Amino acid sequence: MRNGVPQIRATSRTLAMLEAVIADGGRQSIAALARANGVPVATAHRQVATLVGEGYLALSGDGRHLPGPRLLGLLHRLDEKQVIASVAAPLLDELARDLRCTVQLGTFENEMVTYRIKTGSGADGLFTRVGMQLEAYCSAIGKVLLAHLPGGERSGYLANGPFVPLTPRTIVDPGELAGELAKVRAQGFAIDDGEIDEGLICLAVPVRNPEARVPAAISVSQIEGDPARVPHERLLPALRETADAIERAAFG
Repeated sequence: MRNGVPQIRATSRTLAMLEAVIADGGRQSIAALARANGVPVATAHRQVATLVGEGYLALSGDGRHLPGPRLLGLLHRLDEKQVIASVAAPLLDELARDLRCTVQLGTFENEMVTYRIKTGSGADGLFTRVGMQLEAYCSAIGKVLLAHLPGGERSGYLANGPFVPLTPRTIVDPGELAGELAKVRAQGFAIDDGEIDEGLICLAVPVRNPEARVPAAISVSQIEGDPARVPHERLLPALRETADAIERAAFG
């Protein structure tokens, strides 16, 4: 029972069998899966027959079961990045209140960073906005996302310059940028020290999925010289803790 609302146990057991069949990948019989999961064989067969009838499972040619068309259709409609943004929103609101800073979440599409969340103190004064796309090479979020691309994709991005200097601090040399991304990948965070906008300092960390890919990153932005500026020694643990919370909420 959660929040005082009773669960339908039969539904829970059927969903557990669906998960067991998907995890098995069609290797074992329903009887074997039932025994492995402590379910009566007859019950397991009824559960699977129901799931097949509803299209969540399908019978393969060798008598095993695989994901069905209805389940696959749901998966195609699921936007992993939007799921992350949805569960992240309240967590980032809380982080922004605690730090009294601007907090953002971004994803990578078409070699650009898409800003999906922007919240907190000073958010209205920052030039980014939700839905905006910006170059990835010069922002902390962008550097995190680039650093965790598969090697071939990252190399392709670096080969597709030129990289325009937005400030005197912008890294525009592909070799230097490659070194910066390797450093980000090794240390697990990125810093934009006035590279996208003079006087703006951002710190970003990755949000990982269960396959260890990085579909999103979160950042804290501050103004250089602000007397209330929070040191990175405090920001980094807070960002990492929030990223962990987002991963648990999104992926369990």
